[in-house]
Amino acid sequence: MSKKSGYSISRLSRYGLLFTQKISRQGILIHCSSVGEVVAVQTLVERLIQTNPDQGVTISTSTTTGAERVKLLFEDRVKHVYFPYDFPVFVTTFIRRIKPKKILINEMELWPNFSRACSKAEIPVYIINGRMSDKSQKTYKKFPNLFSPMLDSFKAICAQGQRDYDNYLELGVNPNKLFLTNNIKFDLSFSDTDIKTTEVIKNTFAISNRNILVGASTHAPEEQLLIDAYLPLIRQYPNLLLIIVPRHPQRFEKVYQLLKSQNIQVNLMSELKPCEDSTQVLLCNQMGKLRAIYALADIAFVGGSLADRGGHNALEPAAVGVPIIMGPSRYNNPAICAALETAKALRNVENAADIKSAFQDWLNNPTQRKTAGAAGKQVLEQNGGAIEKTLKVIHSQ
Repeated sequence: MSKKSGYSISRLSRYGLLFTQKISRQGILIHCSSVGEVVAVQTLVERLIQTNPDQGVTISTSTTTGAERVKLLFEDRVKHVYFPYDFPVFVTTFIRRIKPKKILINEMELWPNFSRACSKAEIPVYIINGRMSDKSQKTYKKFPNLFSPMLDSFKAICAQGQRDYDNYLELGVNPNKLFLTNNIKFDLSFSDTDIKTTEVIKNTFAISNRNILVGASTHAPEEQLLIDAYLPLIRQYPNLLLIIVPRHPQRFEKVYQLLKSQNIQVNLMSELKPCEDSTQVLLCNQMGKLRAIYALADIAFVGGSLADRGGHNALEPAAVGVPIIMGPSRYNNPAICAALETAKALRNVENAADIKSAFQDWLNNPTQRKTAGAAGKQVLEQNGGAIEKTLKVIHSQ
């Protein structure tokens, strides 16, 4: 996204200034910090629209990439605004302009002034897919005068896992307001758009006959680790293609230069040129393509897990039967990763040598690879139902 579009007039909503055509008054406001949170609520939003099409839905984000994803996933069926900075005058103005019936805060976006303003305006606020890590719980516990009133003000909190449920209890949340609904990410579905995009990518880049490794949602130094693991493998698998999808668009050019500096034969997805037999890496320098790319993969490395970022969503590759490799940093979704690892759908790696070994084992054993992928799909099937539980809480409280 360009700087001009990123700092357009719509950004004034960060100061509470909204325009009537940009919002759905008297509807549901769902706040998602960034791209990952927007993707996580996709199925929930679809259900809300399906069950009550006359009730407007507005999604707020804190980032321009999150705003882009809202537009990509929902087009004009959902409105978008930027979430206000947490200053009393900004949040009060914001709430008065949008006048939502209910507010759903996804995962872990806790803002004291915003919560206080909603409480004064008698607008019910729900935490959905609530995440409360051990580290965050300890931090919040140090400032009870700030965070206890905020937690008390919520109409209900839907915890995504037992760890989160227990940590909310430890912070003094009323048990009558706390529900273990499990993680809505398990209720994952691929859209018709995702399926069509997979076919377009496969045909545009002429990769239907390639073995494909995906490095997804990567951070530095994960791209280099993937390269170090990949290069020794192409002697055994000359048709092996590595698709790298950096987590943040501001790193696209940096990753491209990293590849070029090592004489890697790389195609940019934005250039729409078919891969040649000599192409080693296809660099996805566009947002919104990751799910479609997962459906092409033989094996996927999920990033943010060797870089200490807590690990990104491992359920997306699992949903399309792709076995998963991750590093040890998984604090964003520990229960999900544990379930996948127990099912042998996910393997732990610590370095480039481990990545190479895991790739090689699954490439050499396609039956084992397919079994691991099928196990991941089964984990989703066994843990589904979080959206129904969440909707029940929202509608009954």
